[in-house]
Amino acid sequence: MFKNTFKTFGVIGNIEAISYLLLVCIAMPLKYAAGMPQMVRWVGMIHGILFVTYVVAIVVMLILRKLSVLQGLVALIASLLPFGPFIFDRKVLKKAEARDNGATTVKAT
Repeated sequence: MFKNTFKTFGVIGNIEAISYLLLVCIAMPLKYAAGMPQMVRWVGMIHGILFVTYVVAIVVMLILRKLSVLQGLVALIASLLPFGPFIFDRKVLKKAEARDNGATTVKAT
């Protein structure tokens, strides 16, 4: 039923991380260097929505027991760092996915 949960969570994390980088690297400099505060307003709102979506995805992954509580906390902390979700996806999420796929394979046989 939830075969693509890791992939969906990774995509949400990557999109959230990209929005954070856009906010910090493009919108904020435009606000302060070029006097364009509307960029921060739009990109900040989009990033806020994506951040909440990422936190909800973490909670869903915890409920489905795809992540441990410690991994959920690491994911939350990673979301506060500019490249955090990319690193989390690469290091922790791939191991959890492999562990989950291994458990599924053992159950099926």
